[in-house]
Amino acid sequence: LRPGSEASADPLIRRLVYAWVAQNIMLVISSILRLDLYVGIYALTYWRVAAFVWMGLVAAGLALIIARIALRKSNEWLLSANLLTLSLTLYAGCFINFAATIANYNVDHSLEMTGQGIPLDAWYLHSLGPGAFPALDRFLEHQGKTTAAGTVRELAGVRGSDEIWYRTIQQNWRAWSFRDWRLLRYLDTKEPFVIPSAIEPSMPGR
Repeated sequence: LRPGSEASADPLIRRLVYAWVAQNIMLVISSILRLDLYVGIYALTYWRVAAFVWMGLVAAGLALIIARIALRKSNEWLLSANLLTLSLTLYAGCFINFAATIANYNVDHSLEMTGQGIPLDAWYLHSLGPGAFPALDRFLEHQGKTTAAGTVRELAGVRGSDEIWYRTIQQNWRAWSFRDWRLLRYLDTKEPFVIPSAIEPSMPGR
């Protein structure tokens, strides 16, 4: 609806446009809730985080359409508002450690940690990189105290190799960042993880 046009001045048309946009917002909210249920069953990944962000931006864009019509703003105002929303989203994303967020969520909601849900895909956590170290350590420490200790030996060994590689990379001053500095402080203060030893099968006469 262009400001000043006959259609924009028609109350019925304005109500119909409001209803149409509101319906689309409800569809987006429904999709977000459906994705939340999906994450609750199949865990969190980068693509699912991206889907949450994208649907949030779509909902914000639709809400801005309503604001533009109600406030009788121009299309240039709508475009600027959407660009500002996108810029703020990208800026906020710079301060979020998505790898750590995903890893912490998956560990905290895994079958091994809560007794319900699905088993943790520990190798996916490993693929998230150094940001997942703290969450992966919590999982390994928890599993090391259970009867499944032997199953984490390979993963724990890979985790140790990854830390050595990460520390080697961080020796280059150009690789420094505040986030990496915090992670190195965590690694320096953390007690070394003891890899569970394999249990030898019992043999008669021994």
